[in-house]
Order: sequence, then structure tokens, then C-alpha cells
Amino acid sequence: ISGRVGLTTVDWILSKAGIALLVAVPVIFQPELRRILEQLGRGRFFSRPFTFLLREEDVSRFIDELGRTVEMLSQRRIGGLLVIEQQIGLREYMETGVPVDSILSSEMVLNIFFPNSPLHDGAIILRDDRIAAASCYLPLTDRPFLSKELGTRHRAALGITEDSDAVVLVVSEESGSISVAYEGKLTRHLERKQIQEILEELLLQEEKREPFFKPRR
Repeated sequence: ISGRVGLTTVDWILSKAGIALLVAVPVIFQPELRRILEQLGRGRFFSRPFTFLLREEDVSRFIDELGRTVEMLSQRRIGGLLVIEQQIGLREYMETGVPVDSILSSEMVLNIFFPNSPLHDGAIILRDDRIAAASCYLPLTDRPFLSKELGTRHRAALGITEDSDAVVLVVSEESGSISVAYEGKLTRHLERKQIQEILEELLLQEEKREPFFKPRR
């Protein structure tokens, strides 16, 4: 319209603004677009049907053992990072660590995270009710303005939960404080009972009380 009425300057500005907008949108929303593409690639939007279900009592034992484990880590001031895999597979992160394939037990986790042990760096990744891998490296959140109290473990917990539907338990080596991360949000300073209640809410469907563990790609 501006071209027809002789407003050539306005027409030129509008045409250039359209091109600039096409370039600016991907740049401005680059982190969000990257996460969407990652989630598409890992199956968040194209999940497969269930191929198995853990029994409710198995999940309850798993949650109870997790609560006991992080409480023991906290009491001993041993830092820990435990990632519970759900629908979005975490194989690429498992491959950065050491395969374990062991039943979850507080004794095993304490041995892994004990200072100066061969596997104490990095995270444990839990698949179903087992320890799949240890000493795994996770992506750190690039979120600015985080509290200075949050160290590398907390940043890794936020990073992996921003990129997947994993649930992460973090134990601070300095304070013994226990946190839970999910969907890029961190809940801190939790007691064992609170942790188990959160895990029950996230890992068990409220209506049917069926396990929320799902198959991965």
C-alpha cells in the first residue's frame, strides 16, 4: 500500500524490517528453539506406548530407598547428584559415565559418591529402579542470576531438567541440604518425608496410582 501511494521510504523501511524480524526471532529465541528440537529428537512429543510397568510396591520401595539414601548422604555431608530417567531417554548422558547396572541401595550410592572414589564426580542416572550409570556428566543451565549458594551440582540438576523430564535429587556437600529439581525448577532445603512425598507425586499417577516410569527411545 505504501508503495502505491508513493511512500517509498516507508515501503523500504517496512521491507527491511520484515527481513530483520526473520533474522531476529531465531536469534532471540535460540535457547527455546534448541530445547524444542532436542525434545523432539528424544521423543517428548512422539512417545511410544508402555512396554512395561513397575508394580506400585516396587516404585514405593524405590522411593523409600531414595529417601533413605539422600538422608544418609546429607548426614555425612557427602555431595550427591541422582537423576531419575523418565519418558525422555538419557542414553547420551549415560554414555559419558561408567555403566553400573546395579540395584539401587544406599550403600552402593554412598560408595560411589564417597570423596576421592573413582566414580564420585558427576551424576548417577537411575533407569527404572536400578543404577544404570555413574560418573555421568550433565549439561549446566545457562540461566543467569542464580543464587551464589548454588554450585555445579545444582546447575547440572537444573540443566538436565530443562532439557528432559527427569527428576533430580541433589545433596550439597557443604551444607548437607537436599534439593529436588524438575522441569527447570529447584526446591531446596527438604527433609526426607518431603522428598518422598514429592517423588510419589511425580513418579506415581494420582488417579490410578500406576507407575509413571515410561519407555525411552
